[in-house]
Amino acid sequence: MKIALVQSSPRLNRSNLSEVLELIEQNSDADVVVFPELSLSGYLLQDKLFEDAWNIDELEPLAQASTACDIVVGAAIWDGGKVYNSALYFSRGALVHLHHKNHLPTYGMFEEGRYFAAGSSIRSFDTPHGPAVMVVCEDLWHAATIDAIAKSEAQIVYVLAASPTRVFSDEGIAIEAQWDALLKATALLSHNYVVFVNRVGFEDGLGFWGGSRVITPSGEVEHRLELFKSAALKVELNHSLQKLGRYLAKNF
Repeated sequence: MKIALVQSSPRLNRSNLSEVLELIEQNSDADVVVFPELSLSGYLLQDKLFEDAWNIDELEPLAQASTACDIVVGAAIWDGGKVYNSALYFSRGALVHLHHKNHLPTYGMFEEGRYFAAGSSIRSFDTPHGPAVMVVCEDLWHAATIDAIAKSEAQIVYVLAASPTRVFSDEGIAIEAQWDALLKATALLSHNYVVFVNRVGFEDGLGFWGGSRVITPSGEVEHRLELFKSAALKVELNHSLQKLGRYLAKNF
């Protein structure tokens, strides 16, 4: 299974859709192309959110593009009269699954709870490449999320993030080390591959660090993108390793 991690730098307007479609075309030889949180919208929309949020039917070009490869993308989405911070999975010409971010950070530099409605569930869904689950950034910082992933039928976890840079030290960026520990714990406890795609770029003083990566079911970083740079990386997942991890967890 070949996955393309696309570490993009979205803008605060609707022009992101055309760029995402171009990047999908460039990486369409992958089985799945994965983008960051709010990659169709930009992060700090604030009051502009209700003007720029997408209706599902406006994303038909993504459904059409998914006839060539599966697509995982983040967007501000209108659903039932509310706007959600969502992850969408398109495959074979249709929207297969829509996940609304459950946990909305509203502290310090974050104001998501002021603008977005919160989702209430995390569940796996079928894809042509096996069962999957999607979560968005802050979702994974809650033990209940990892528990739900571990109890699900998922064989791969997609984590879409827009994580800002904070706390530099001689050892690196503190938030990167924290994310690394969290992603490895998720992989080990759920016996899944974890695909983490974080955005880059700047918005109103916030800088996003990137560092997208793939974690094996044994908790090892198998692939990693650079910090602070827009980039795309195609990687092959070793499904025999995944099956071994599940066998060992069940029998030992």
